[in-house]
Amino acid sequence: MVCGECFRFMSEIVTLHATMMRQFELKIGRTTARFSLPENHLLYNLVGRNVEPPADLAGAYRRALDHPIDSPPLSELVKPGETVVITVSDITRAWQRNDLTLPVLVNYLNEAGIPDENITIIIAVGAHRQNSAAECAELCGQEVYERVRVINHNAWDTDNIVYLGTTSRGTEVALNREAVAADRVILTGGVIYHYMVGYGGGRKSVMPGIASLRTIQQSHMWAMRPTVGEGTNPLAANMKTIGNPAHEDMMDVASFLRPDFIVNMVPNLDGDIAGIFAGNWVSAWLAATRMVDDTFGVDIEEQADIVIASAGGYPKDINLYQSQKTIDNALYAMKPGGVIILLAECPDITEPREFFDWFSYPSFIEMEQAVRENFLISGWVAVRQWEYSNQGTTIMVTSRENIELAARARVTGVTSIQEALQLAYETCGTTEPKITVMPQGANTFPILRTQPEGGGNP
Repeated sequence: MVCGECFRFMSEIVTLHATMMRQFELKIGRTTARFSLPENHLLYNLVGRNVEPPADLAGAYRRALDHPIDSPPLSELVKPGETVVITVSDITRAWQRNDLTLPVLVNYLNEAGIPDENITIIIAVGAHRQNSAAECAELCGQEVYERVRVINHNAWDTDNIVYLGTTSRGTEVALNREAVAADRVILTGGVIYHYMVGYGGGRKSVMPGIASLRTIQQSHMWAMRPTVGEGTNPLAANMKTIGNPAHEDMMDVASFLRPDFIVNMVPNLDGDIAGIFAGNWVSAWLAATRMVDDTFGVDIEEQADIVIASAGGYPKDINLYQSQKTIDNALYAMKPGGVIILLAECPDITEPREFFDWFSYPSFIEMEQAVRENFLISGWVAVRQWEYSNQGTTIMVTSRENIELAARARVTGVTSIQEALQLAYETCGTTEPKITVMPQGANTFPILRTQPEGGGNP
């Protein structure tokens, strides 16, 4: 254990050797946090491989619609006068920048004979809260929001949900009635790594996006181990699809809708739209996942004592529930028993409201039993968070008003990166820690390559 006095002494020595310091500026909320690290402590700065965005985004988007993957061009697929539903991810995925692309898509549909009044945009909130009118306008762009009908999916509204059957695993499939009734369904979304189902995007626009609460509960249950007390399923993890029962059931649910077309984007390291994948809802999505691997999968040969990770700023750090994806990625870069410093402003930390309620149970086993009895994704996230706390220490740089709630979730809250660094040095157990920095922690996935053949990340 390194005392505070030792840390200050070390800091004074480092100050004398300013040329040996490395400067960093990481996103937190809508601003940044600056800090310095000794060069000899820095193990990795994990930033992935950047890709230039298209110079003409609208032109690139239209080309993708005209030259899709395993599908006729969208202009040939839709017929004049048909009704079209477009799914759009909720405010926690505003980084997908649908406000830039939906005007192109809607205008394209108009040219193909689909008037504005025949288009409905469904905000695919899953079991998240309803998005406000202002948030819907932010997601769709003001022009589109005023031109076409935009509605929130409501997983609890059984009158507007229709039952379609059961998956091979027994999940009861019930989806948004308007999507099921539409002549054509177009899924939009973004693809990055996802800590439960391997990758985001694709089928997630259907399940959980526009599914009933019961469907969501049953399908997500596959992310738990079969036996009570064993916690979350290690097969439900980043980068894993084959053999991942949560992903496979989700694909099964989406197949009941048989989406007609998909347009998924992949961001670059700067958050710009770098890849546009249109066409068949399965193969176009798979092509997007390969770009994610090329961009955000980063090989490492060693794990660090301390990992400093930014979620990537707003909206990826809108709350702890969303920021947990960054914790999960950072754990792959951290030695067992190490420290994660998470930069997450969390202006909406109380959402979803039931997330922190799960931590009222006095023990892990009692929490897990309660989650299994009334499964909600927030419960799975809470179980996962408790598991993280057993693997190491998480220190979160956040607003002062969030510190008490963070503590309930077994996270230590501080208000500055300097305070976090001092606490991390004191906690990690060495005066010469190896430190890895992850500026885009929600997206970047560290892949440890020193494991024996046949190993791999859990």
